[in-house]
Amino acid sequence: MSEARWTNHTPQGRVAYVNGRYVPHGQAGVHVEDRGLQLGDAVYEVFGVFGTRLMDEEEHLDRLERSLREIQVAMPMARNTLKFVLRETARRNRLHDGIIYLQVTRGAVRRDHPIPAHVPRPTLIVTAHNLDMGAIARRRENGIKIVTRPDERWGRCDIKTTQLLANLLAKTEARRAGAYEAWLVDRDGFVTEGTSTSAWIVNADGQVVTRDLSNAILPGVTRRIILETASKEQIRFDERPFTPEEARNAREAFISSATGAAIPVIAIDGHPIGDGKRGPITRRIQEIYAQAAENHR
Repeated sequence: MSEARWTNHTPQGRVAYVNGRYVPHGQAGVHVEDRGLQLGDAVYEVFGVFGTRLMDEEEHLDRLERSLREIQVAMPMARNTLKFVLRETARRNRLHDGIIYLQVTRGAVRRDHPIPAHVPRPTLIVTAHNLDMGAIARRRENGIKIVTRPDERWGRCDIKTTQLLANLLAKTEARRAGAYEAWLVDRDGFVTEGTSTSAWIVNADGQVVTRDLSNAILPGVTRRIILETASKEQIRFDERPFTPEEARNAREAFISSATGAAIPVIAIDGHPIGDGKRGPITRRIQEIYAQAAENHR
């Protein structure tokens, strides 16, 4: 999952990678019948880049391979070669703090719904964006507001596909309501996740709660790292569904994504969370994740 704000300027102009070629970003394109364009027949990954280093690279590539298996698409190239492409795209864009966006589609073939018997070569697209690190730092300290919206997505949210229409509509509603993010609520009345983030609360007992993995949510890479690193610090977790009401009554709440581990949530649907400020457990998880990232440099 990814929450990003970027600037479009790089010192020598942006560069994109498309199917074996590094080209000026404004000239990059795919075939008009690419199945990603025509049918959303594609998956993607977003890599956070901080201090020129790709964060949680192996975990993101693991998830990419899983997503491709689930939709029956081959990896577009060997894993080590793909790593080179990621780094070369970052280098050509002089990326220091930002994101790398990777998309794989089934390729270009005459438009028809069934998976073609003779599968074309997958399309590989890699782009890079600079992040506004000042804005991220302010969100980490000051927190964000969120609203809840019905979860109207398809039934395989565990696959990181480019089919994001329901997500973007909910996100747009949130922004128009003066919030930063929307938490999606399923038919049973439980929060699944954000439109592009994982959802977390800290209950009255100081236990951190997040939705358990299933086809209802994306297995967030940052989510996984938070669980692994924070559990070593004896922070108590419970992976289970929670309701918007439980979230509104929580001591703390936060979101996570590739560009932000533990961004505090200070209000949900207009209701302040805790004292309306970043809480101590959220702060501690931010510190633990930052330290884990530093140790992998």
